[in-house]
Amino acid sequence: MSIPFDQELEDRLVRYAAIDSQSDDESATSPSTAIQFDILRLLKQELTELGAQNVELTDYGVVLATIPGTTAGPTIGFLAHVDTAPQYNATNVKPRVIRGYNGGEITYPDAPELVLSPDEFPYLAEKVGQDIVTASGTTLLGADDKAGVAIIMTAVGHLINNTDIPHGPIRIAFTPDEEIGRGVGSKLPKDLAADFAYTFDGAAVGEIEYESFSADGAAVTIKGVSIHPGLATGKMVSAIHLASKIISTLPQATMTPDTTADREGFIHATEMTGDAAEMKIKFILRDFEREGLAEKGRLLEQVCETVQASEPRAEITCSIKPQYRNMRYWLETDMAPVELAREAARGLGIEPVSVPIRGGTDGSRLTELGVPTPNLFTGMQNIHGPLEWISVQDMAVATKLCLSIAEIASKSAK
Repeated sequence: MSIPFDQELEDRLVRYAAIDSQSDDESATSPSTAIQFDILRLLKQELTELGAQNVELTDYGVVLATIPGTTAGPTIGFLAHVDTAPQYNATNVKPRVIRGYNGGEITYPDAPELVLSPDEFPYLAEKVGQDIVTASGTTLLGADDKAGVAIIMTAVGHLINNTDIPHGPIRIAFTPDEEIGRGVGSKLPKDLAADFAYTFDGAAVGEIEYESFSADGAAVTIKGVSIHPGLATGKMVSAIHLASKIISTLPQATMTPDTTADREGFIHATEMTGDAAEMKIKFILRDFEREGLAEKGRLLEQVCETVQASEPRAEITCSIKPQYRNMRYWLETDMAPVELAREAARGLGIEPVSVPIRGGTDGSRLTELGVPTPNLFTGMQNIHGPLEWISVQDMAVATKLCLSIAEIASKSAK
């Protein structure tokens, strides 16, 4: 499959990445930010113009579409999310393309002190001669997951324009709010109507993932006793001091994101806001096993209880809510979608690699809700920060994988 997808993928990624679509976990709406509608409406329009059928933007903010099958086969879903991570600036993204990467350090026009080095990031050293897309230094790029969007849109156009390619029915879904764990609601599995699906939300070429973190979110509120500091003797209870005690009592040398790897989970404080009267701390809890996740929740609760006991005049509450669960629990009972993707990869000369995702995808929740959904590579690297980058040629390989999965599935159905 030697179709030159590079230019279309580059054009789409650059265009999509320039659209601000950052999600917001403080918002109760769906999507969580109105700006996500800018790209959702654009994708709905582009799918319609391409000739996709049943194109709609649902009331919960998902763009759905159908590519009718040219032959019998299972209905396959392909998904990507449109939102970008709240952790880093995503306003005024200025994508740029470094053509024919020469293997040296990459610098940034809007942040001269910033350097992307192949010495620090060995995967970049493998991309000499390829076209690299980055942002300008003050924002993330948003290849997570607008690369996935570009890959699927390019594959859609190719299939619609080449009806001689055998494939079964294909369903497309572009979701909001994946970065805040709200990309898949209860309605999506039925509305997607796929036998199984894939998210294009992975990293290095070859990665075919069927195992993710299990995840909970926690919110701790500390209410102190507020009084004028000049009159505070024996009366004031500082919520800031108590919040600091909670953080310092939790593990520091272990069980944090920066001290864990591979299959180790963590407790991570993502946000602390407030004042001496009241503080709020947000945590994410992660583990590959249900038991380990529950243990981390109990540890956080115990720390809060200990600090509460040290100062009964304060009021400390800890609320833990489930976010998603390891997709492995369901996929390991039926590995057919994973094996199909592996077969397609090998057919392209790629040796598939399956490593546990130290994170989650829409596929984590979708699999839990009954639609088996492994995660596939796009090429994205260094996500959620200013050093984010991707190779256009990696995206082209992912596009070929998408097309190959659709074709092989139809052949195996005969």
